[in-house]
Amino acid sequence: MSIRRRYSSLSSAEVTAYLSSGQNDRVAFLTAAAKHELIAETLAAMANANGGIVLLGVTAKGLPQKNSDPTSLRESAVEAGLLTDPPLILPSPQLAASEKGDVVIVQVPPGLPHLYSLQGRFVTRTAGQNRPLTTPELRRLLLERSDAGFESLPLADAMLDDLDQTQIERYVDRIAAAPHEEFLDVLQARGCVTVDERNKLVPTHAGILLFGRFPQRFLRNAEFICVRYAGETMSDEFVRQDIGGTLVEQIRQAEAFVATNMRRGMRISGFTREETTEYPLAVAREAIVNAIAHRDYSIRGEGIRLLMYGDRMEIYSPGRLPGHVTIDNLKDERYSRNETIVAVLSDLGYIERLGYGIDRMIATMQEASLPEPIFEETAAGFRVTLYSQSEDIVSAAPETEQWAHGFLNERQERALAYIRQHGKITNSDYQALSPDVSAETIRRDLSDLVDKNLLIRIGSKRATYYILK
Repeated sequence: MSIRRRYSSLSSAEVTAYLSSGQNDRVAFLTAAAKHELIAETLAAMANANGGIVLLGVTAKGLPQKNSDPTSLRESAVEAGLLTDPPLILPSPQLAASEKGDVVIVQVPPGLPHLYSLQGRFVTRTAGQNRPLTTPELRRLLLERSDAGFESLPLADAMLDDLDQTQIERYVDRIAAAPHEEFLDVLQARGCVTVDERNKLVPTHAGILLFGRFPQRFLRNAEFICVRYAGETMSDEFVRQDIGGTLVEQIRQAEAFVATNMRRGMRISGFTREETTEYPLAVAREAIVNAIAHRDYSIRGEGIRLLMYGDRMEIYSPGRLPGHVTIDNLKDERYSRNETIVAVLSDLGYIERLGYGIDRMIATMQEASLPEPIFEETAAGFRVTLYSQSEDIVSAAPETEQWAHGFLNERQERALAYIRQHGKITNSDYQALSPDVSAETIRRDLSDLVDKNLLIRIGSKRATYYILK
C-alpha cells in the first residue's frame, strides 16, 4: 500500500515557535558550519525515530545566523542525506522566515520505510540528542521495517502438532475455503505456518498465537492481565485475572472480565427504565481487540494490562505505534504491525481490516455523554484511557439509586447506600445496619447482591468485605 504525504511550507509563526521552544526529540538546531556527517547523523537519527525537522544556520540557543548562505545550506542537507545507508530521500529543504531571521529547514517524515545507518552506525534521537540504538531497539526496528515482521517468523521448537486441529477446522469452515484446499495450505497462505531453514513446514509466531494448544509455552508474555481496583488509585483491594490461551480466547475472557466488573445503574428513558454501564461495552471491546491485534509480541517481560479504577479504565499494550502512525495522525492513517493476526481476527469477525475502530470509539463515547478516549504513547508502549460515568452512575440516596427497582429488600438498599458512602461493607457492618436479622440472613443478602452483579466480594472468611461494581 502506498501512502501519500503532503508537506507544506512552515509559516513564520511556526518557525519562530520552533526556535523559541528549543531542541527536543523532533527538533534539532545545526549551525552553518556543521559538517555533512553531523547533518547526516541527525537526519538518520530522526528517520529511525519518529521524524522531525532540522533547522540549519541556527545556533544552539535558537538564534538564526545572519550571514549564512541559504543555497549552500540546502546543498549541504541534500548531500548529507546521500551519506546514509540507504540514502535518505527527503522533501526539498526550505528557506523559511521567522521573526528572528531566515533559516533552512529539512523535514524528516515519520514512518520512513527503512532503517538508516551512517558508516555502519545506527542512531536514534531522544531527549534532544542523537544516540546509538540499543540492541533491543535495533532488533525491533529491523522487524518493523522489514518485509517479514516478528509474527511471520518461524517459532523455535514449535511443531505442527502444537497447533489445535479443532480450532483450525472451525476457522477454515468460517472462511469457507475452497473444498480442495488443504488446511495447511490455508494456514500457509494466511502466514500461520511457514517453511524453515530445514525446508520443513512449521508454525509461525502468529500461528501459535492464533491456533496454538498452549501459546504461553512458547510466548510466555503473550497474556492479558486484568485488574479491578476498588478506588481511583492502585490499592490492596482488587480483583485480578491473568488470561492466557489463544488470542481469540484472550479477547473473549478480557471482554467478560470488563462486563462482569463494570458497575451498572438504571436511568429513565421515556416511561421505561434502562440499564446503563460505566463504559459502552462496544468501546471496551474495540480497545481490547486493538491491544491484542497491534501489540509488539517481540517485546519480552510484559503482557497487555487492563486496569479498571473507580473512574476510568486503562488498557496498555507493549510496543509503540508502528510504522508511520503517530498520535497526531492516529485517526486518519492505517498501518498494521501484525498483518496475519489482523487478517485472521478480521475473518473471525473481531476486527475490520479498514481500521475505523478509533473513529467508532470516539463517536460511541460521545453518544454516551462521556469524554473521548485518551490515546498516549509511553516509552515502550501504547495506552488507551476510557473515563467512566464515575460517581454519576451511583446516586447517594437509597430511594433514587439504581438498585431501588423493587428487586432488592430494604436491608440490601441500606447496605448499598452504606457502601456508596464508606467504600465497602463487612458482615459486621451489615449486622449493625440490621441488628434484628440473623447472620444467615445477612450472608444470604450479600450473596444475592453478588449474584445480581451489584457487589464484588474480596477476601475470605473473617477478612471478607464487599465493594460496588
